[in-house]
Amino acid sequence: MLGNHLIGIYEKAMPPEIEWHERLANAALQGFDFVELSIDESDERIDRLSWSARKRGELASAMENTGVGIRSMCLSAHRRFPLGSGDASVREKAREIAGEAIRFALEFGIRVIQVAGYDVYYEPSTSQTRAAFLEGLSWFVEEAEKHQVMLAMEIMDTGFLSSITAYLKIKDAIPSPWLSVYPDIGN
Repeated sequence: MLGNHLIGIYEKAMPPEIEWHERLANAALQGFDFVELSIDESDERIDRLSWSARKRGELASAMENTGVGIRSMCLSAHRRFPLGSGDASVREKAREIAGEAIRFALEFGIRVIQVAGYDVYYEPSTSQTRAAFLEGLSWFVEEAEKHQVMLAMEIMDTGFLSSITAYLKIKDAIPSPWLSVYPDIGN
């Protein structure tokens, strides 16, 4: 803890091959209060959202035994499965991932889901992809609000959401207290 603030570490700052118990124990040894979980675009990390009861139990035990929780989730899987995709089946997969992320957050006490600020990534951004993104994000925010999970839009390295000013336009369109901004100065 630094002053009044809990300090976390992004799981990708640690070796990927270690198990959760070791990852959380290492975070505690280094003085961190929590770990930020990554649900990136890889199959392995997306599959975490549908882990078996045994795998979920292992994570819960590791959190309990180490005293280190997971308080935030970096949900960048929407880079591969964007809410704004021109393909309806991809948009449906994006919503499925969003719903699973909320359920996972509820189960493990995750307070904030960091949402990548891309309408699309691997296809051209258009007025249609931006409109589809806003429609999908609006649904995501409604689901998050229903379950009291905060969504934080990450400022990204593309023109779509590259500044807090750009985020404020989204916030005007979706004025929920459960939607905030994550101003990543690295982007």
